[in-house]
Amino acid sequence: MQYLASFHLPTDRNELEFVFKCQKLEMTCYNRNSAYPFHIFPQKELSDIEFSPITIFYGGNGSGKSTLLNIIAEKLRLTRNSPFNYTPFFEDYLSYCKFSLAYGRDLPRESRIVTSDDVFDFLLDLRAVNQGIDRERTAVFEEWQVLRKDGSYKLSSLSDFEELQKRNRAKRMTRSTYTQKRIPDNLIGRSNGESAYAYFVDKLRENALYLLDEPENSLSVNLQKKLAVYLEEAVRFYGCQLIISTHSPFLLSLKGAKIYDLDSVPVVEKKWTELENVLIWHDFFEEHREEFK
Repeated sequence: MQYLASFHLPTDRNELEFVFKCQKLEMTCYNRNSAYPFHIFPQKELSDIEFSPITIFYGGNGSGKSTLLNIIAEKLRLTRNSPFNYTPFFEDYLSYCKFSLAYGRDLPRESRIVTSDDVFDFLLDLRAVNQGIDRERTAVFEEWQVLRKDGSYKLSSLSDFEELQKRNRAKRMTRSTYTQKRIPDNLIGRSNGESAYAYFVDKLRENALYLLDEPENSLSVNLQKKLAVYLEEAVRFYGCQLIISTHSPFLLSLKGAKIYDLDSVPVVEKKWTELENVLIWHDFFEEHREEFK
């Protein structure tokens, strides 16, 4: 499925026009640090972006791939959780941006941007919850020991029946079984990577546009492969369109993905097997080919 067809960034001429007419900014101050996100993409000769059901922005640190996702997300007014580097010039920049939707479709309300900061905040919240569960678990351990040892409790009225049942359960069950019954199921048994993967699965719904900023962060190799399969199925079977910033070979190899190499000037489309990051991995394994035999 495709919802966003194209996106148009300010040209070099647009940016110069802004400098001359804007009272916020003097010519001597027009640089990457003070006028972000101006003065990034004209240097890469990037202005027009055409999208596919899966579009990937590839590049190293500082290449602008996350900035590009944020620009698109803000222009489309997508739902987001975490703040980002929103400078006083961001609205001015967005005023020069244009986009077109595919086949006259409206943008689904469920569409959103999911960033690595979202995942990190989720993991921090989960850790806080699990720390509370750890404390509760310790208390339940102690409760189990007391209930098993104390054989003097007698039923004196119907109001004591629940307490007597609890003591009988403690005597019939092992400590782990008793604890599992007393504490609801939660994510405490998952690693950070497993929890991060579960976060993406939870956030993606059917029939929507999703912008994913480096979703491979916190994921092991196996989970990156698993996420790649999940994303392909989200597009193929569940009507999603994906725009992803990544340098993970597993995500770069998504079937049918249109890949923009933000490390090249001008920015051009490339096959995933032509990207520098992938070629470095290829050369590394070629150097150690004999060790795999």
